[in-house]
Amino acid sequence: MSDSVQFDVRYIDCADTQIAYYTWGTGKPLVLLHGNGEDSRYFTACIPYLSHFYRVIAVDSRGHGKSGRGNGKLNFDRMAEDLRTVLDALGVDQAHILGFSDGGNLAIKFALLYPQRVDKLILNGANVSMLRGVVPWVQLPVYPAVALLTALSPLGAEFKNKRDVLALMAHGYGVGLRDLQLIDQDTLVIVGDHDMIYARHTQDMVRQLPHAQLAVLQGSHFIAAESPARFCLNCLRFLQGGGVPDAVPVNWMVHDEKPNR
Repeated sequence: MSDSVQFDVRYIDCADTQIAYYTWGTGKPLVLLHGNGEDSRYFTACIPYLSHFYRVIAVDSRGHGKSGRGNGKLNFDRMAEDLRTVLDALGVDQAHILGFSDGGNLAIKFALLYPQRVDKLILNGANVSMLRGVVPWVQLPVYPAVALLTALSPLGAEFKNKRDVLALMAHGYGVGLRDLQLIDQDTLVIVGDHDMIYARHTQDMVRQLPHAQLAVLQGSHFIAAESPARFCLNCLRFLQGGGVPDAVPVNWMVHDEKPNR
C-alpha cells in the first residue's frame, strides 16, 4: 500500500494557542497521538491502512509539530484538554484513540479524564513510570539534556520549548499503575519485542487494565514505522472485534532483567 499521504494542516483555537490537526477517510473517528518531540507525520506509513476503514484524525500535541506552545506549563493535562477541544470543534462525541509513546501516555490521561469520549484504546509503547518503565540508556540522558536546555532557554523561545517538550519525559504525569484499573474501555497494548519500555512494566500495565489484550511485534519502540502493515493489522483486527494475531513470544521476557516493584 502506498505511503504517499497529504498532510493538509488545519487549526483549532485551544485556550491561548492553536492546535494543528489532519484528517483522512470516513467512518468512525480514530484519533492518532504521536510521541515526544515528534508530530503526526510519524504515522505516515500507517494512515493509508487505517483511513481505509476509519475517519483518521491526527493531532499535533501542544508545543509539537505545527501546533502552538501557548503560555504556562506544558503537561499532559493541558494536552488532554486540547484534545477534548479539538474533538468538540469537530463534532466528535466519541472516538477510538491510538497513542504512541508519550501519545500513549496522553491517551491514558485522556481516557481517565474524559472516559465517555473514548471507545476503544490502543496504547503503543506507553508507560506510567518514567524511571521504572523506561530503560536507563534512554531515560537517564533526558535529565542532563533538560538541564542544558534550561541553561540555554534565555537565548530564545526555541530552547525553552525544546526543554518543556523533553521535560515531559523527565517527570511523572499523575498516573500510576492502579489508576489503570479505572479504564473500562477495551484496550490493546502493543509493543516491540526490543522496546525501550521494560517488558515487565508493559505486563504490569496489562494486568491492571480490566479489558486488555497484548500484542508483541518483532522490532523496537518504533514498530509502527518499522512494520506498518503488521502494526495496522493488529490494530484493525482489535478495533473490529477480531483476535489479535501477534502472540507474545516465549522468550520476550529474556530481554528484560529489571522487575517493577
